[in-house]
Amino acid sequence: MTELEFRNKVTWFSFALSLLVIWVHSYNAELFLGYQAMTGTVYVLEHQIGDWFGQIAVPGFFMISGYQFYRNFSWDKLKGKWQRRVKSLLVPYIVWNFLYYICYVIASRVPALSDVVGKGVVKLSLQAVVEAVVAHTYNNVFWYLYQLIWLVVLAPVLYMLLKRVWSGCLLLAACWILVRFSPSGLLVNPDALIYYGTGAMFALHWKAVAEQCESRMCFWTGMFSMAAAAAVYYVGLWQAHIPSFVLCRVLAVAGFWLVLPGKHLPAAKEFMKHNFFLYAVHFAIVRLINKTAARIGIIGTANWYGPFLLFLFMPVLVLVISSVTGAWMRRYLPRVWRLLTGDR
Repeated sequence: MTELEFRNKVTWFSFALSLLVIWVHSYNAELFLGYQAMTGTVYVLEHQIGDWFGQIAVPGFFMISGYQFYRNFSWDKLKGKWQRRVKSLLVPYIVWNFLYYICYVIASRVPALSDVVGKGVVKLSLQAVVEAVVAHTYNNVFWYLYQLIWLVVLAPVLYMLLKRVWSGCLLLAACWILVRFSPSGLLVNPDALIYYGTGAMFALHWKAVAEQCESRMCFWTGMFSMAAAAAVYYVGLWQAHIPSFVLCRVLAVAGFWLVLPGKHLPAAKEFMKHNFFLYAVHFAIVRLINKTAARIGIIGTANWYGPFLLFLFMPVLVLVISSVTGAWMRRYLPRVWRLLTGDR
C-alpha cells in the first residue's frame, strides 16, 4: 500500500466510524413512544444496532489515533507531534467545549429551546465556564478527546513501555485486568489505553500487517476476527464480563480494518474528509432532530416503525446537515473552520 492509499484507507475507515457513532446517541424509543408495549421492541432493535456496530466507533478512533501517532515514531519527532496535537486536539477541545456551554446558556433561557436543552436554566459563571472547558461538562462526547489529549501527553512514558513487545503486552494485560475493577480517579481510562496502545503496538511492531496485508487470507482473517468479536460479545453478555466487551471491540475494529481493501478503495469524496467536524456536531444535531420531532409530533406514536426509521436514517440526516454546514463555513468562514477543526 502506498502512502496515498494508506491515507485514503484511513479516511474511509474514520468516515465509517463517524457514521456508526451517531447511532450510539440516537436512541429514541422512550422519547417518542413513552412506556408502552411497543417501546420494548424499538428499544431492542435500536440497541442491537447501536451495541453491535456503534460501540466499535470510539475504540476505532483510539486505535487509529494510536497507530498514526506512533507510525514511524522516534524521539526526535516527539516535539513536532506534540506541537501539531496542540493545534489539532487541544485548541478544538477548548473552543468546542466553550461553544457548547454558551449555546446551553443561551438556549436554556429561550422558552422554545429550553425543552430541547432539558437542563433547566444553565448557570453563567466563571466557575461554570472553567468546568465546561476543562471537564467537557456540556459536551459529553468529547470525553474521547479528553482521554486522547492525556494519552498524547503521556507519550514518552507510553513509548518506553510500548517499544518492546513484551512490556507493551504486559501494559495492555494490566489495563485489561484494571477494566474489571473500574478504578476511579485515573487520568486515562484503562480501556482507552488498551485501544490506543493496541494501535500503537501495531505501528511499532506489526506495521506490515496493518499496511501491506491485502491478500485474500488477510480478508478472511479480518472476517474471522469480526466473527470472534461477536462470539466474545455474547460471552460477555452471558457472564456479565466487562473486559470481554473491550476485547470484542479490539477484535471488531482490527477485523474491519483488515477487510477494507486499501489498494482498491475509490478516492474518498470531499464530504468524507471532515470527520472531526461531524463528530463534534453530531450529538447536538441528533438531540435537536429527536427533541424537535417529538415536540411537534411529526413522528407518530401509534406505530413502532416511525421512531425506528428515524433512528435508522439518523446518520444520513446528520451527515447531510454537517456537510452543508461545513461547506458553507469553508467558503465564507475559513478561519473559523480551521479553528474548529484544528486546521485539519
